[in-house]
Amino acid sequence: ARQSKLEFFCKLGYGKQDICKVLENLGQEALEDDVLKELIRIGSKPQALESRAQPSPLKLVARGSCSTSTALSWLGEDESDSSDCLRPIVIDGSNVAMSHGNKEVFSCWGIQLAVDWFRERGHTYIKVFVPLWRKEPPRQDSPIADQHILEELEKQSILVYTPSRKVKGKRVVCYDDRYIVKVAYEKDGVIVSNDHYRDLQNENPEWKWFIEQRLLMYSFVSNRFMPPDDPLGRHGPTLNNFLSKKPVLPEPKWQPCPYGKKCTYGNKCKFYHPERPHQAQLSVADELRAKIKVPLSLGREEEKKCSCSP
Repeated sequence: ARQSKLEFFCKLGYGKQDICKVLENLGQEALEDDVLKELIRIGSKPQALESRAQPSPLKLVARGSCSTSTALSWLGEDESDSSDCLRPIVIDGSNVAMSHGNKEVFSCWGIQLAVDWFRERGHTYIKVFVPLWRKEPPRQDSPIADQHILEELEKQSILVYTPSRKVKGKRVVCYDDRYIVKVAYEKDGVIVSNDHYRDLQNENPEWKWFIEQRLLMYSFVSNRFMPPDDPLGRHGPTLNNFLSKKPVLPEPKWQPCPYGKKCTYGNKCKFYHPERPHQAQLSVADELRAKIKVPLSLGREEEKKCSCSP
């Protein structure tokens, strides 16, 4: 049991020293969920993050990649992600599947629809987390549809099973939500779920901010996966900007001035004046001088003399 836990957390990128220390404190029979929680509490960082923060001076490493191949193989990362302008996507598989199955059936087709939607947008890093016990044959109290999709997504290195096991006939399940939030946070990606993860928000203030800013909710409309166009509300970013590492600002749309040629605000007017060539906004005084054909420089010199005189 100790060796399997050691291997599992090594795959996540944690150092053996930290893992052994936590296992000694919690005991060899501690659940993976508790071990992960303790690793986060003591501030242990995966080697993947450390190598990214401190690259070797002898070798140039692309930003977003790292030297530990085990962590990369588990997360399914490739070098093309570093140049990708789209955010990594982490999908709460259970939430999406149950939502597509109207909270009655675990519908794997819903997961496939969500994955296809992000693929079509060009996202290269997509991960789906599902508890391991969903591999088991379906029971009456937990029906599952299109279970073969899970196997196909696992072969494509998109689906990741969170650990679970049976102890004396009882199923012990690790908290898959923690894996979802942790991987999305470390990858600086987006969480796809209708869950608010309130318990995890209370657990970690950094996660609280991240969940508030990076949670993408969705709906299924006639077997169509539909996220909102304004994920953070009507005053927040558009969906395209929300899913991009480099948001694109919209071009300013000039609104014509309601006063037209009668406007007296001059260059202080924030509206568009079509009668002014190239929006060359003059002050009211300069506009009057232009009408009587007085040179601008001469007029300004006169203004200075007036202001200087007692």
